[in-house]
Amino acid sequence: MRDILLIALAALLGALAVCVPGFVAVRLMQRRSITANVAVLVVMVVLAVVAGILAVAEAMFISPHDLQVVLIVVPIAGALSLAVGLWTGRRMARAAVWAADARRRERELEAGRRQLIAWVSHDLRTPLAGMRAMAEALEDGVVDDPASVHEYHRRLRVEADRMTRLVDDLFELSRIHAGALNLTLDEVGLHDVVSDAIAAAAPIAANLGVRLSTPGDAAWPTVRASEKELSRVVANLVLNAIRYTPPDGTVTIDGGQDASGAWLTVSDTCGGIPETDLDQVFDVAFRGSRARTPDAFGNGGGLGLAIVRGLVEAHGGAVGVRNVSGGCRFEVRLPA
Repeated sequence: MRDILLIALAALLGALAVCVPGFVAVRLMQRRSITANVAVLVVMVVLAVVAGILAVAEAMFISPHDLQVVLIVVPIAGALSLAVGLWTGRRMARAAVWAADARRRERELEAGRRQLIAWVSHDLRTPLAGMRAMAEALEDGVVDDPASVHEYHRRLRVEADRMTRLVDDLFELSRIHAGALNLTLDEVGLHDVVSDAIAAAAPIAANLGVRLSTPGDAAWPTVRASEKELSRVVANLVLNAIRYTPPDGTVTIDGGQDASGAWLTVSDTCGGIPETDLDQVFDVAFRGSRARTPDAFGNGGGLGLAIVRGLVEAHGGAVGVRNVSGGCRFEVRLPA
């Protein structure tokens, strides 16, 4: 019993000689990576075992041969433990990074949802208030001359159309976020889609004094896509460019194909987007600076470009924006 107590005491003292500075090192490294902390812990444990064995050997409880065997086995086991610890630490570090990114994205999405609800509520409340006022004026006979009655009816229709577009955008965005898009892929000529978008946007462009143009030598490719969703992508980009292009400006739509696939660009002369806003223009409900806030033809809650990104990514493509001389250029890339 006396020998056992002496062995335990010697092992304890030897281990403490390593563990005390080891715990201090772990304390100092708490802000370092998880991998570094795991490695320090593994090394500390192995050295504590070695120190305890050496202390017991110094007390003459282990023969030189047995000590040699133990000092060979323990470092080998320690090296393997260190390798496993480093691998585990890296996995834990990656998991921690993924968890942090997931929490950050969740917070950003939640903040975006709250902001979207606030803006959409405002955008719905404003036309509803106007429509109610005009309806009450018609009902009470405040306006009775044919010209005023016709104008009130026209305004009611315009506001109803605006609310319909906003509700449609919300529905489309909810389908994108829920992964409920059922794309019916087919061979679609990009020239036909662009022509339809230009024809639909021409009255708005003419009313704002904006010119629409396409290069005469554009080589329009045929892409495999859902025609309905692709048409919406092009229409949203064209209308977005028209909204922010000043009178006598130009919106240019171009397309082609290269080694990486088909591409479509919509360029305007809006004067450019602030560099701080370039990475956010496709975010839900982002409206940007005052120069790019929606006007009477606005897209309501700032959903148009968010829908563009969702639909393009659903096709396996990508969309981006950059400033060019006098304006900005949106570029859509679709797989070959």
